[in-house]
Amino acid sequence: RLRLHDGKLIKDRRYHLRTYPNCFVAKELTDWLIDHKEAPDRETGIRLMQKLMDHYIIHHVCDEHSDYKDAKLLYRFRKDDGTFPLSKDVKVFMRGQSLYEKLVSMEESILKVREENSVKYQRTFLGCEMIDWLVQEGEAENRKEAVELGQALLEHGIIQHVSNRHHFFDSDILYQFWINFRRRRRLTELLNENSSRALSESPDSPFCLRKLNPDPGSTSFLSVQTNKEIKIVSAVRRSSITSLAGNSNPYFSTTPALVFPPVAECNPKSVLKRPVTNEELLSPGAPYIKKTLTIVGDAVGWGFVVRGGRPCHIQAVDPGGPAAAAGMKVCQFVFSVNGMYVLHLDYQTISSLIMTGPRTLVMEVMEAIE
Repeated sequence: RLRLHDGKLIKDRRYHLRTYPNCFVAKELTDWLIDHKEAPDRETGIRLMQKLMDHYIIHHVCDEHSDYKDAKLLYRFRKDDGTFPLSKDVKVFMRGQSLYEKLVSMEESILKVREENSVKYQRTFLGCEMIDWLVQEGEAENRKEAVELGQALLEHGIIQHVSNRHHFFDSDILYQFWINFRRRRRLTELLNENSSRALSESPDSPFCLRKLNPDPGSTSFLSVQTNKEIKIVSAVRRSSITSLAGNSNPYFSTTPALVFPPVAECNPKSVLKRPVTNEELLSPGAPYIKKTLTIVGDAVGWGFVVRGGRPCHIQAVDPGGPAAAAGMKVCQFVFSVNGMYVLHLDYQTISSLIMTGPRTLVMEVMEAIE
C-alpha cells in the first residue's frame, strides 16, 4: 500500500462526475505487480489481489464487485477509507508491530541475540526487562497491564518463550519476537499458506482420534467408506474399517469423504461442566495440576478427541487406546503439544499439529484437583 502511494498509483480519481479519493485502477495495479516482480504473470497477480479482497484489505470503491477484476475498475485499500475492520486480533498484531519498530530503532535496545542451552536466539529479551521497558516508555500504566499486554502478544504468536515452554511472566525467563516485522515479504507468500487444516475443518472431525490406513511418513487422513458411519468411539479402535459400520450415535454421525453435515447434527455436547478461561487456569493458586503425557500412536492413531478453544479440552478418550494408557482423561485442558504452548489455539489447529507431528506425542495437560 505504501509503495503504491509512493509510486502515485493510489490517488484521487474522477469517474462519471464523481471523485473517488485514494484509489487505484485494477489493470494498472496488475501491470505494476508484474513490473516489480511481485507476480510472475497476470493470473497470479489477480489471485494475489483476490486474497487481499477476501481478507478485507482492499475493496471495490462502490462495493459493486466482490471479485478482483483485471479491468479499468477502481479499488481502494480499506485503510485509506477507514473501513478496515479492526478486530482484537488485528489490534494486537498492529500493537506488536509498533512495539517491535520502537525497540529496534532504539540505540540501547533490550532486543539482543542471546544464547540458552547452547542455542542462539534472535530478537530476545527477558520478561522482566520487557515489563520495565513498557512501563518506562508509557506503553503500559503499571506492571500488571504490561504483563497482560505481553500475554496477549504471546497468545497471538507475536512473541514466544524461546523453547515454547512458558507463558509470558514478569520474570527473567527468555522470550523472543517470533515475527521479524522488518523482513521484506513477497506478496506471493500469500499463496503458500499452510492448507494442512483442511481435513480437520469439521466441527466434529474424528481424525485426531482415528488415523485410518496411515502410510509411513504420510499425513493424509482417510475417511470411512461412503455408505458407512463412525460408530462408538471407544469400542472399535483396533478393528477394521468395515467394523466401524453401524447406526449413528450421540457422538459422531459424520458422513464420509470430506463433506460434513451441519454443526447442529454432529457437534457433541461439551463434557465440561462449565466454561473455563486461560486466566482461570493460569491464575496463582488455581486448583489445577499440570501433567506430562507421552503417547505413542498405534496403527490407528492416539485414541482421543480434542475440542473447544482457548483453552481446548479432551472431549473423549478411547479406553483401549494409547492416550488412556498414558493417563489421559476427559476434561483435561491441553497446555502444550510437543513442546509448543497451545492454550491460545483452537482445536482445529491443535488437531493439525498432532496429525502432522511425530508418532510419539508429548502433551502437557492441566487437570482439576479433585
